Amino acid sequence: MDKIRIAIIGVGNCASSLIQGLYFYEKNSSADCIGVMHKIIGKYKISDIEVVAAFDVDKRKVGFDVSEAIFAKPNCTTVFYPNVPQMGVKVTMGKVLDGVSEQMAEYQDKDKTFVLSESKETSEDEIVAILKNTKTDVLLNYLPVGSEEAAKFYANCALNAGVAFINNIPVFIASDPAWEKRFKEKNIPIIGDDIKAQVGATIVHRVLSDLFKKRGCTLEKTYQLNFGGNTDFLNMTVKDRLVSKKISKTEAVQSVAPQRLNSDNIHVGPSDFVAWKKDNKICYIAMEGRMFGDVPFTIDLKLSVEDSPNSAGVAIDAIRLAKLALDKKIGGVLTGAAAFLCKHPPVQFPDDEAYNLVEKFINDNK
Repeated sequence: MDKIRIAIIGVGNCASSLIQGLYFYEKNSSADCIGVMHKIIGKYKISDIEVVAAFDVDKRKVGFDVSEAIFAKPNCTTVFYPNVPQMGVKVTMGKVLDGVSEQMAEYQDKDKTFVLSESKETSEDEIVAILKNTKTDVLLNYLPVGSEEAAKFYANCALNAGVAFINNIPVFIASDPAWEKRFKEKNIPIIGDDIKAQVGATIVHRVLSDLFKKRGCTLEKTYQLNFGGNTDFLNMTVKDRLVSKKISKTEAVQSVAPQRLNSDNIHVGPSDFVAWKKDNKICYIAMEGRMFGDVPFTIDLKLSVEDSPNSAGVAIDAIRLAKLALDKKIGGVLTGAAAFLCKHPPVQFPDDEAYNLVEKFINDNK
């Protein structure tokens, strides 16, 4: 059977959930539809995905088998499949650049933050060689929010190695025309930017905003406040690293609202780090609008969800869609996939339209 060979940048909570899921769905056939948007894409099942390389900068992960690294500190996500076998793939020291924030370096509890590896950083040529030697098909970016230089460094590695790139973070690569052109010219697929969760804060906020529009209501004011206790939220306490994140999350809601809101009337973004919440994310959404007869109404909603598994199913679809594009020699941004799976794609569509574009892509490329 054909495999999809993936490499992962950042062996954190999201990578842990993704890799646990590969084995969970392989070993639990009775649960193979729970939490999965597509059981099969093209000819590819979840069990066809295989990790062949991984990069990190934490000394508790670098040099260890991926099966061990995904459970190492500071990872704190739910362990729903603890019996991940030895994979024979060791985590390679990556490139630091701006991938580590000052707050992460100074946080006193080392169980919750990282300990920088003393290993020599891997050069671009070495990373490209690893991707080629492992016959990687798809490279996934799970760097921390705000890793502008590092994300672009690895995107360049993907281009030079000829592998598809999935940008799960809010650094604008797929949605940057210059980068989009480079991937198109090399006929290499890219999906991005900033992965949505299956039932996360932004997708719920989008669906409600779209509901207002389709039911003839106005949306006058709204906010979304999120907090959690994983390293992603700790990293995002450095406000300078949040510029693209706030743009990404805000535009995801603005793009489906009945009318664009004045910046004073919309706030979408992370708000705080609460250590004991670990990988559980709490989201509060408040919306004020007007309905028939110009009568006001409000929505107040609380969402509590384990953050990293919430994105893993989306990543599994992205991986298989990227591989399908590789098989069919389709390069550049996968527009429908990016719109359905990401918060800041090059082109925004309402989620039902984006879903239909993905279904058409799958059916057209069987």
